[in-house]
Amino acid sequence: MVYINPFLYWRRFDNNTDRWLREPGQLGEEQINLNRARFYPEVDWTFLKDEERIIKDAAVEMFLKTLELIGTFHPDLTAGQLLEVERKMAVTKKRSFERWVEKSFRKKINEASRERNRFARERFIRGWREWLTLETTHQAFLPFAAIIVMSIFAGWSIGISNNSCTPYFSTSETSILK
Repeated sequence: MVYINPFLYWRRFDNNTDRWLREPGQLGEEQINLNRARFYPEVDWTFLKDEERIIKDAAVEMFLKTLELIGTFHPDLTAGQLLEVERKMAVTKKRSFERWVEKSFRKKINEASRERNRFARERFIRGWREWLTLETTHQAFLPFAAIIVMSIFAGWSIGISNNSCTPYFSTSETSILK
């Protein structure tokens, strides 16, 4: 039985083969350019946007890698049978390979973004830590903290001494209760 989905062979390959299959950019650009018309005869490559061209190039790479895997796991296939597998694969796997490549690229972009954010966060925290450990920061922080404590105490004492709170009962009501 020949699988045209390369990921159905995953139990049979090692980590290097798995990485080779899953990471786009492992095959040379000239090899991909030579095989563009083989898998995408209907596409005019000159009018494609850069993003579409990159995705289709990576899909061509997936086609080539899948054919290489099929040839490796089924060495008894004749040239005619391999050509038939290639035709079926070009018809049925074109969109699924493109979606898988888009997902792979999106995952790489998200990982790079998370990594950049993590580095920025670490740099921010490291900057604050360094600033807090400086001797001049310590010298400036003590008077600043003292001013804040004194202003809190002054505000509290002024508020208590004024006794601006209205009593809960007015004097006329308290005399009635007595």
